[in-house]
Amino acid sequence: MDGSTVKSPRKSRDPLKGLPSIHEAGVAYEAWLAGYMRLVPEDLETKRERMRQAAFPFLRATFYRWMQLWPRLCPELVEAPKVLAVGDLHIENFGTWRDAEGRLIWGCNDFDEAYPLPYTLDLVRLTASALLAVREGVVDTPPEHVCATVLKGYRKGLESSAKPYVLGEKNEWLRELAMAALRDPVRFADKMKTLPRPTYRIGERLRETLSARMPEEGLPISYRHRVAGLGSLGRRRIVALARWYGGVVAREAKPLAPSVCAWAAGRGSDRIYYDEIVARAERCPDPYVGLQGKWIVRRLAADAASIDIDKLPRGKEKKLFAAMGRETANVHIGSARKTILRDLDDRPEGWLADAAERMAEATIADWEAFRSAPEKRTPAKA
Repeated sequence: MDGSTVKSPRKSRDPLKGLPSIHEAGVAYEAWLAGYMRLVPEDLETKRERMRQAAFPFLRATFYRWMQLWPRLCPELVEAPKVLAVGDLHIENFGTWRDAEGRLIWGCNDFDEAYPLPYTLDLVRLTASALLAVREGVVDTPPEHVCATVLKGYRKGLESSAKPYVLGEKNEWLRELAMAALRDPVRFADKMKTLPRPTYRIGERLRETLSARMPEEGLPISYRHRVAGLGSLGRRRIVALARWYGGVVAREAKPLAPSVCAWAAGRGSDRIYYDEIVARAERCPDPYVGLQGKWIVRRLAADAASIDIDKLPRGKEKKLFAAMGRETANVHIGSARKTILRDLDDRPEGWLADAAERMAEATIADWEAFRSAPEKRTPAKA
């Protein structure tokens, strides 16, 4: 069914009654995360500053809160067929990389929070993030078109054979967007060289891992600390820099924890699904990305970049939203294609827009509470 028509919210008792405040949730989540890794206090402060700027970056930084809100605000969706889902999916969770043939590929590029979830969660979170971008004037696509376009792309991806986005002979429009968004190699190299030295110790095993990912053995390496992202901001990001045939090469290592979905559900599983979701998805893999123990290691380069939604030429957003829906299907297709299609057929008209609006409104309410109330950083149990 079409997911583009927004229905009137149902009147019921307050579904958020008894839920911790956004500040309490943040303290509890950080306490839980600190049980798995060393955090960088200065980067956590940077994260909070960026969270106050607007509702969209707030959404990106608070997947832990989404997982508290989701079952309460969208109870009619939590029993949908489960897939190995991205979880923390949003419109800036897509970018480019080079495959083993050196071809430029576009697709979902962050699976840190992968977890078995209803397929509906990825669709609602992706759409809600787009609706927030519309509200903030980042894109000018009408909200009803956003919902319909994402769902249309998703259904098309399930109904047809999976088609990863290889930016070669096909997908010319996306290749043009990607090439325009790629960072200047000179500026990229300059930025890498100005990264600060880490203030923490880097273990010998991790040094060996990063060295092994370089294009040649024995290259002299310098180590830097990088501040990037939003959802994972506060974790150590260790960059190994070397020079190879006159140019800078960079590899980054970031620690992974179990998905925050396990924390929100109150379960203590330490399982990390990163490798499994990548293996299941229909995609051209990035040969430079891999899980080493509990560290995700990847190549940093000017052509391994996200397409910033706020830098898109006007009029291209709708086509990109359809591609995001289809790429989401590429990720889900290895789990339960026919079951999902049957469930989509049974969904009432407007279900996606209705749920995405509810979650977007709740995110805005949390963001307003977060930026207006003084934050109390007191210890809390995870």
